[in-house]
Amino acid sequence: MMSASLQSRRRTGIRYTILLFIVLAVIAGWTAFWKFASDRAEATIEGWRAREAKAGRMYTCGSQTIGGYPFRIEVNCDHASALFQSNQPPIEIKTESVLVAAQVYQPGLLISEFHGPLTAGEAGKPAEITADWKLAQSSVRGTPTAPERVSLVFDQPAVDRMDGAARQSLLRAKHAEIHGRIAEGSAANKPVIEIKLQLDHTTAPALHPATAQPIDADITAMLRGLNDFSPKPWPARFREIQAAGGRIDITKARVQQEDILATGSGTLSINANGRLDGELRITMAGVDQFLAAIGVQQRVQTSGSMDKIVGALDRIVPGLGDVARQQAGANLSLGVNLLGEQTTLEGKRAVALPLRFTDGSAFLGPIPIGNVPPLF
Repeated sequence: MMSASLQSRRRTGIRYTILLFIVLAVIAGWTAFWKFASDRAEATIEGWRAREAKAGRMYTCGSQTIGGYPFRIEVNCDHASALFQSNQPPIEIKTESVLVAAQVYQPGLLISEFHGPLTAGEAGKPAEITADWKLAQSSVRGTPTAPERVSLVFDQPAVDRMDGAARQSLLRAKHAEIHGRIAEGSAANKPVIEIKLQLDHTTAPALHPATAQPIDADITAMLRGLNDFSPKPWPARFREIQAAGGRIDITKARVQQEDILATGSGTLSINANGRLDGELRITMAGVDQFLAAIGVQQRVQTSGSMDKIVGALDRIVPGLGDVARQQAGANLSLGVNLLGEQTTLEGKRAVALPLRFTDGSAFLGPIPIGNVPPLF
């Protein structure tokens, strides 16, 4: 009886010993695999840096570590910097640190986290742009050289322009996201890019006085005409789109600022001068407030055409020209409402009309509202 019990305990002990050896073997094998994968990741990073350096883009770290064992591969780059020598003058970007992580079982998805502040400016000179945030993350599905989908997410971003000790606010937001994916083609062969932009409580006072008040936006567009997805300056990319007869299809847009609300869609192209042509069909509630915010009344009243009309009227009846100038500004919104199609938008009275771009000049219906600078 005791002998049988002893034999049973021995068999149990052997099973536990075998199980322990199996577990240890699995751990050792996984550790070896993780070490191999991390070494490959480091070699891939160095190879990518070498290829980028040949194109004039230098990426460096003050210090670099690789961790994340057992299920992740994490590359932490402290005091990260990027020098773009292909730009003239060369541009240098620096940030506190960048953490890039991938799951061992999902190496095609890279998640990055950026720690600010970030500075940008001409290499060797004081920074011209500074940026900081509460949270900044990106995700890339695919590879850095052939991405399939890219996302950037920011919580409370703040971007400033530096002029000596003076600081000018360029952008503030509660939340901002931009997503891009290859909808057609491939990264190396005429990709069609779908871009989604979401802005929550965003201000950009340096852009225009009207954008000093918070704006919410949700915009989706398709970018057609790219030859490939290789890194290049945006002016060169826009020139490439123009040469290929490409276009920007805005499939959905919703922008709101207090009582002003607009939705729309349409197509824009780039002409040989690098300026926008095309038309968006928009529906807008709060047209009066919008025209006042962008200063259209003052622009019309001080235009060269208005000066000629005022001069002619004053020669007929002194003072009649000033009356006409004031009335022209006051009747703008009335004219837009009369020319547009009356409708409703999310329960508000609205008007539907075209937003046209002709050689960079923008017209809301028949009224000029501004100019878009050339893209190249």
